[in-house]
Amino acid sequence: MPRHMHINVNILNAGVFGGSWRFPGTDPLASYTIEHYTSVAKKAEAAKLDAVFLADGPVVDPSVRYRPGNNLEPTTVLARIAAQTEAIGLIGTLSSSYNDPAELARRLGDLDYISGGRLGWNVVTTAGAAAARNFGRASEPEHALRYRRAAAVTEQVVAQWGAREAFASPQGRPVVVQAGGSSDGRRLASRVGEVIFSADQDIDHARSFRREIRSGAAEFGRRPDDIVVLPGLSTVLGSTEEEARRRREILDDILPDAYARRRLAGQLGFSLEGLSDAEPIPPELLVEPDAAAGSQTFYRMVKTIIDKDSPTLGQLLRKLSGGGGHRIVVGTPEQIADDMERWFRSGAADGFNVMPDVLPSGFEDVADQLIPELQRRGLFRQDYEAATLRGHLGLKVPASGAATYEAAAR
Repeated sequence: MPRHMHINVNILNAGVFGGSWRFPGTDPLASYTIEHYTSVAKKAEAAKLDAVFLADGPVVDPSVRYRPGNNLEPTTVLARIAAQTEAIGLIGTLSSSYNDPAELARRLGDLDYISGGRLGWNVVTTAGAAAARNFGRASEPEHALRYRRAAAVTEQVVAQWGAREAFASPQGRPVVVQAGGSSDGRRLASRVGEVIFSADQDIDHARSFRREIRSGAAEFGRRPDDIVVLPGLSTVLGSTEEEARRRREILDDILPDAYARRRLAGQLGFSLEGLSDAEPIPPELLVEPDAAAGSQTFYRMVKTIIDKDSPTLGQLLRKLSGGGGHRIVVGTPEQIADDMERWFRSGAADGFNVMPDVLPSGFEDVADQLIPELQRRGLFRQDYEAATLRGHLGLKVPASGAATYEAAAR
């Protein structure tokens, strides 16, 4: 049987680009409606994608003044999507830093059961002072402490799933999804993750990251083949190369400058106040990734770009286009398929967490143009062969959720 890519779509409000809500023909308030999510999910299911993915943070992001945010709680949205779809996987982000493990286990376990075994839990450690204040804390927990708590919370949640006697899931238990490029994050991924979301600009680094996670899993007594690594991929599609290039230019032009600067400052951990677009980021302000606060994954991504290209602030803002630092590929369906195939065949990825530039139009291009091209090449399924998320991903049903996790954790 040929090996196929695994592809999810990230339903990120109006799209991954910071100015996506301003794109011509886009409803800037669509992400405040449930129909926005269910319509993308139905389109994704028709295209036979593995899953829809919802990002989230337990806080009202101050950047909402510059663009719409992720405003609806993920399990609430996924329950509605589950009722209107039949096969597509449902992956939701819920914080291990600010949620109770017993409540998480029940909420996620019940949603997995009623969806017919289609749920995945994206375990995140919530960074940022704003989220900490939302829970009555003066500052965010230290980085290593967040990851120690994440491991402990995941252990408790998985153990409770394994102990369930009623409402058992057809896939054994929800799929554990994790994203983290820091040293602590990579260790947690090797220990508990089944699907790993990664952020990489460089194919060689991505290949090395995938090998490291799989080797780390083996050290925990797990099978490396039980790990699916999906780098984030931001897509800008056009029927011609010129059309795709022009679409990217429009997205760069409509990017709110205040939003882009605020987001980059948050990623870097210091203010950009007083720095002009013509100046480079002062190198003396940059620390090594493992010493950074906040999200070390995206700090590393941005620092790598700065170290490699020495861009001015304006050039860096346009390169990131208000996104999180995930790789952006611009081109025709054939060109983007070429890029994806190269990463897939070289061992840098098992597939991709696709982040369309604009929703819904950018995803319509993915579903109607890119996916058929991948299918023509034999790189993506023509139809579902399973009814559960674990089945789509080619992951085995755990014999016992609790026992499996406890063995791996030793």
